[in-house]
Amino acid sequence: QVQLVESGGGLVQAGDSLRLSCAASGRTFSRFAMGWFRQTLGKEREFVASVSWNGNRKGYGDSMKGRFTISRDNAKNTVYLQMNSLKPEDTAVYYCAAPQQPYGLGFAREFGFWGQGTQVTVSS
Repeated sequence: QVQLVESGGGLVQAGDSLRLSCAASGRTFSRFAMGWFRQTLGKEREFVASVSWNGNRKGYGDSMKGRFTISRDNAKNTVYLQMNSLKPEDTAVYYCAAPQQPYGLGFAREFGFWGQGTQVTVSS
């Protein structure tokens, strides 16, 4: 079973940037798509971004397009989320996610494993 450990969250001001990292272990990282989701209290978990197993396909939630960038480093078993031009509405717990099946394209429905989450707070 895969283990996912997020890092990089924190408190920033509106307009700032932040990079989240997620280190994966327990299986062959390069065979699996990876993703990021976020959740605020009282709301459903929201899709943020994903990258396919081979890195050829990247997807983003509508409100993240043009501001967030997902990337992966297979040598480090790590996926990143670069977040620019942050807004107060980006405040949430951000979760790293991995699918159960290999060789996926990273569609939101594929994901079934989650990290513990990292808090991102954007002040106005």
